[in-house]
Amino acid sequence: MVPSVRKAFNEQFTAEKYVQFIQMLEAASPEPIGFRVAETPVFISSDFKEKLIEAGNDILKTLLAPNFKELTDRAIPPKWKVAGESSHPHFIAFDFAVCKDENGELIPKLIELQGFPSLYGFQSFVADTYQTVYDLPENRNVYFSGLTKESYLDLLRRTIVGQYKPEEVVLMDVNAKKQKTAIDFFITQKQLGIPIVSLEELKQENKSLYYWKDDQKIKIKRIYNRLIFDEIDTDPDIFDKVVDIRQDLDVEWITHPDWFYRISKFTMPFLQGKFIPQTWFLNELPSTPKNLENYVLKPLFSFAGQGVIIDVKEADIDAIKDPKNWIIQEKVKYEPVVQAPDGGVKCEIRILYLWPEEDQQPTLTINLARLSRGKMIGVRYNKDFDWVGGTVAFFQPE
Repeated sequence: MVPSVRKAFNEQFTAEKYVQFIQMLEAASPEPIGFRVAETPVFISSDFKEKLIEAGNDILKTLLAPNFKELTDRAIPPKWKVAGESSHPHFIAFDFAVCKDENGELIPKLIELQGFPSLYGFQSFVADTYQTVYDLPENRNVYFSGLTKESYLDLLRRTIVGQYKPEEVVLMDVNAKKQKTAIDFFITQKQLGIPIVSLEELKQENKSLYYWKDDQKIKIKRIYNRLIFDEIDTDPDIFDKVVDIRQDLDVEWITHPDWFYRISKFTMPFLQGKFIPQTWFLNELPSTPKNLENYVLKPLFSFAGQGVIIDVKEADIDAIKDPKNWIIQEKVKYEPVVQAPDGGVKCEIRILYLWPEEDQQPTLTINLARLSRGKMIGVRYNKDFDWVGGTVAFFQPE
């Protein structure tokens, strides 16, 4: 997206450098990387960076409105309602496709949003690794809001660890060390000094939670929550085997599981702005569009793109039995803006906010980018391609 920088990068790229890059990443984790990391970062102009900031601010107007919780109460499935919801989310992420507008200018268009942690640890680390292996200029960085690596990690520490000792804060997921994103867990553990604890390892006494380390029982004050309930929903008896984390417990959630549902596809119909595609709850659609090829259907309660109908037909709409649990969204056309050696590649950029407990507003911090040649961005749509996968965007110097 910055042609001169892209040209210079591609000219010095070699397969040997990419192998070295992956080896450096893998050295940070005892487990293999569970997702593909792209050969290249993305290089973003100052103008496009400002558009991302503006788009994020437009969305935050809705998320920070006094009635936001009231608007999104229906988003939380009753079976997954968890006690002790926080007053605000601690993590916010917005995914934007890189598109062209009617004037041919590149713009971000919102695809999805989430109130759930992303790869906050890994993105800082992968940026450093790209910079080292490919000898990128030091005056390019991946941070917003005037942050440096040091001030970013300090903000991450304030958000997750807060006032507690690192050993009192656990990064928790189901079967945590075998997750696809486990490399982020291990890097976060090194950055913040917090332990990785699986759901199955949590122990309960009265309303308190504990984990064991070297024959020592340690009380948990905070859970850095990486658990998505979809991953345990296949086992109806799950809470007969592990601690029922939905109950009222003497623990703080960073962030509370309810925010995963509140800030999600469910939020899309409430948003307005020039970077936001038109979206309706299917049961509130005024009339069926005649140009259905320009829309997508998305189930509200699905994860990682599952169930999305890309090539919509009227019969698809008629077949949906619970239209209040679906959205119909204006289709966003990705522009192949990243020049690979053999042609253009589509790009999506996720901007990531942190919101420590004591702060009045969230802070825009870092980004995550994903490259794709398939119909959708996700891994399952990009098998057997190169120059695709997870990456990070570097900004032009201010």
